[in-house]
Amino acid sequence: MFAQQMIGHKLVTKQTGARGRICNSVYICERKFARREFYLAILMDRSTQSPVIVASSQGGMDIETVAKETPDAIITTPITIEEGVTDEIARNIATEVGFSEQCIEDAKNTIQRLYKVFMDKDATQIEINPLSETSDHQVLAMDAKLGFDDNAEFRQKEVFSWRDPSQEDADEVKAAEFGLNFIKLDGDIGCLVNGAGLAMATMDIIKLNGGTPANFLDVGGGATPEAIRSAFELITSDPKVTAIFVNIFGGIVRCDAIAQGLINVVEQMNLRLPIVCRLQGTNMEKAAELVNNSGLKIFSITDLQEGAAKAVDFSKIVKMARDIDVGVEFSLGI
Repeated sequence: MFAQQMIGHKLVTKQTGARGRICNSVYICERKFARREFYLAILMDRSTQSPVIVASSQGGMDIETVAKETPDAIITTPITIEEGVTDEIARNIATEVGFSEQCIEDAKNTIQRLYKVFMDKDATQIEINPLSETSDHQVLAMDAKLGFDDNAEFRQKEVFSWRDPSQEDADEVKAAEFGLNFIKLDGDIGCLVNGAGLAMATMDIIKLNGGTPANFLDVGGGATPEAIRSAFELITSDPKVTAIFVNIFGGIVRCDAIAQGLINVVEQMNLRLPIVCRLQGTNMEKAAELVNNSGLKIFSITDLQEGAAKAVDFSKIVKMARDIDVGVEFSLGI
């Protein structure tokens, strides 16, 4: 009865965001009564480049709230990969968070088994909240969140076979099929960039100029015409987008080849949005010539700051034109 009311409907939580996620299945298990609830997570610590176990006596609640209000309730234990989680380490964690004496060994074994999963399955996160001590003194994981390294998919076939694309953003799933790294954001300036670092810098400079990026999109080192077309399809599928900033470094692929692919895609898709294009690297002068002679709404700009500023200006003009429902022509002089 309750499962029927859930399946096929959207579930909205803090994790899903306002749009929610469709409920495709319901996991039914025996109910157990928790005597105590704890928090336990195994994560990768970038500062030490090794795993860390984060535990707390205050499970069953938002760990960020615990960290803010009662930081002393959180125990952090760095783990060396060579040593792993020894009996002593696991037993100390179980004792410090407050498991009953009769549950210490069970909790120790649970912590060690979770660490084994973390290492064997190339996990980036294992979060158990709550890890409970039941009224009959069992140690049970009553809720869990697991994340795995995408780069390990080739050796974790079973884990990745469980992936459910319906629980992910449809555009991000589509982007992954074309080898693109894409994350949709709330802004109105589409970004098409190669390289994650350059993509972050591009988003930052758009913000510094008063604009808001509509996405993070890294087309990778190749920036082939096929990748560019797929990227434009993703960007323009968002009705909020009012301008596009293309910022690509032509190293592996020449800038003139990227420019020609860009021109072909814009013509084929009959795009009407203004596009600011910054191509740096091999044959960049030839690329600028191709763009400027294309007769399309693509504007070649060399300077990053100037390019971001023009993209923001164009975006504002398009939004104003949409508000009063008129057409608009563009030039670099605005």
